[in-house]
Amino acid sequence: MIRARDPQGKRRLNEGWGSATVGRLSATASASMGSYLRPSVLDDALRARAAGPCAVLAGGTDFYPARVGRTIEEDVLDITALAGLRGVREAPAHWRIGALTTWSELVAAPLPAWFDAVKLAAREVGGVQIQNAGTVAGNLCNASPAADGVPPLLALGAEVELASVRGTRTLPLGEFVLGNRRTACAPDELVTAVLVPKWGGRARSTFLKLGARRYLVISIAMVAAAVESDASGAIMRCGVAVGACSAATQRLPALEAALAGRTLGPGIGALVAPAHLAPLAPITDVRASAAYRGDAAATLVARALEKLAYEQAR
Repeated sequence: MIRARDPQGKRRLNEGWGSATVGRLSATASASMGSYLRPSVLDDALRARAAGPCAVLAGGTDFYPARVGRTIEEDVLDITALAGLRGVREAPAHWRIGALTTWSELVAAPLPAWFDAVKLAAREVGGVQIQNAGTVAGNLCNASPAADGVPPLLALGAEVELASVRGTRTLPLGEFVLGNRRTACAPDELVTAVLVPKWGGRARSTFLKLGARRYLVISIAMVAAAVESDASGAIMRCGVAVGACSAATQRLPALEAALAGRTLGPGIGALVAPAHLAPLAPITDVRASAAYRGDAAATLVARALEKLAYEQAR
């Protein structure tokens, strides 16, 4: 269904796809306001993306604040009616999080213990109202350096599924988020899902965030860690990611390599060394200095590992 504003400011509904709407989102948009499309079928949404530039509207929690006080002049593609992009489903090798799944829905989903980091981060995405509306894919596509959802998904090795009229592809999350407000999503693509590979039954994860206050705050630094150990406690697999300390969230591969084969027990945090944080590039801004961010990141990483060791010993 297409909803567009005609030059006289009246609204009309156009069912289906006519030739006038394929070239643009709508032929009836006014000069002062872009056109608006809300398809209920993914193929229609992809054709709209292929037809020309448009702003994608999912939860709207970043879309509207960015446009306060000005007319929305760009064409808008509202994907909230694409029911197939909602929900969390288990597949043989991964869990599939639909692009329109909200943070509240993710928290309520019955997921393995190694998803705990994602659920902890979900509870930090604004207030409850934001969590009820904001979507997982929207958080990734907004590509804020302080996006709470990125570190846990990156630590777990998530991939992003992108679709267009040309087909479907997947990218590791670390290759999808390129920097501050920059992603690898092509102009004709939509993010349709986030794919999180399965970890073993002994795997655990956690998420820690530092801000100027406890709630409703943009991070100074945040850390997600995921660890899978064998029956003896030796670490078989791990992922550690730090957010708000670089233009994009970074994994710490040198630390992950140092943790491999180590026993997950008390004192594990002492392994964290300054060299392990080399991928980070913290900045000084109104929230913290670069030096403070670096120190905070190191402390949070050590605390996250100690927390996982404690949880395993219980």
